[in-house]
Order: sequence, then structure tokens, then C-alpha cells
Amino acid sequence: MERLSKCLARFSAFSRRRSEELIRAGRVRVNGVVVVEPQHKVTPAVDVIVLDNKVIDAKIKYINIALYKPVGYISDLLDVRNRKVARDLIGIDVKIFPVGRLDYNSEGLMIFTNDGDLANTIMHPRYGVEKEYLVKFKGILNVDEMRQIKKGINVKGEIYKVKSVKYVRLSVKNAWYSVLIDEGKNRMIRKIGDAIDHPVLKLKRVRIGNLVLGDLKPGEYRFFDKKELL
Repeated sequence: MERLSKCLARFSAFSRRRSEELIRAGRVRVNGVVVVEPQHKVTPAVDVIVLDNKVIDAKIKYINIALYKPVGYISDLLDVRNRKVARDLIGIDVKIFPVGRLDYNSEGLMIFTNDGDLANTIMHPRYGVEKEYLVKFKGILNVDEMRQIKKGINVKGEIYKVKSVKYVRLSVKNAWYSVLIDEGKNRMIRKIGDAIDHPVLKLKRVRIGNLVLGDLKPGEYRFFDKKELL
């Protein structure tokens, strides 16, 4: 969602200041209701914005949303076990789908979109879009273990490896690491941790491509342009 004044300026010929003046003058309606507060929140492509009886064309072909998924939510759109669904945190009635997954006990950056090409670019290994995670492993990884998970770990006949792993900070008897991957195998970081006897205690995704979690708090979301990501 964004400020009405920003939306009006973005989809019209008016400056931000002029847009604020028009709103305060009572010349703008949102979904049939006159709104006089420039800071009123609207959702482009969902809310109908009218200036002097003329509909502002704020249609966006593609909708891209960055969500901070909290722990205790699933990434799928439906759950037969009636657990909380991350999509329900996004309060707009449009058809969007999640790009990739974060498991129930993980948190951090998730992308929802209606742009299939963007989703394919993010997920297909040939594009090599990086995902960065802050990971708290049980115990402290030694140099050989860090080298091993970069080279590759065999888990039930499948090779799992990370692009890089860097020590971040100590947490009592455990340690946090920055882990980069450029492929999307299911629960791969957790499987790697189990394989080297350093189970993952906490996992938070903080970046996809160039798109960062930033100041978002758990449960918050924002719209983004794909130029921010690629």
C-alpha cells in the first residue's frame, strides 16, 4: 500500500505537492468516498481513484510484493492442517502466488507476484539468483565443515552445497552465519545442518537477488518493482 498523494502523482501529470492540494480540496474519491487526507493508504490496481469524476488509471500489469513471513506461517496458499498462511497477511484481494518457500519454522523475505516470468527468473537455477540467509547453527562450524558445505554434501544420494558461508557472530554456545545459495532445493540449509551434526536453530532469509528485507517487521509487506530485484 502507498500514500494516496504518492499514487495520484505517480499515475497523473500532477506533482506530489499539487496532488496533496487536490486531495485536501475534496476533489479525490477512493472507492466512491471523498478522501481529504493525503496520507490515506491505497493499493494501486485495486482501489478505484477518481479525480473530478475522472478515473485515474492506476492499473499495474504485474504486482510484486515483498513480505516478511513470520515463524509459524506456511508458504503454501492452502493448508489441510489449518495452520496460518502467509498469503493472508497481505490484505489485498488480487490473485498472486508465492515464489519459492520458507518452511513453517523459518522467517524472513518472501515474494508474492502475478508475474510468471519474474517467478521463473528467481527460481530457475540457470539464472543464478542469490538468496541470502542468516542462519543460527547449533554449535560452531569449523573451517573444514565450512569448506565441506561449499564443496557439497551428499544427503541420501543428492548433493547439497552453498555458494558461500561466512561467520557473523557468536550466540552463547552457538553461532550465526551468512549463507548464500543460488538454487532452491527444499529445506537444503536445514538438511546440510543435519548432515554435519550442526542442526539449524534459526533461519531468516534477508535477501533475494538485490531485494533486501530491510526495515520490514514480521507480518509487514510492501510493493516493489522488479528492477529492485534483478
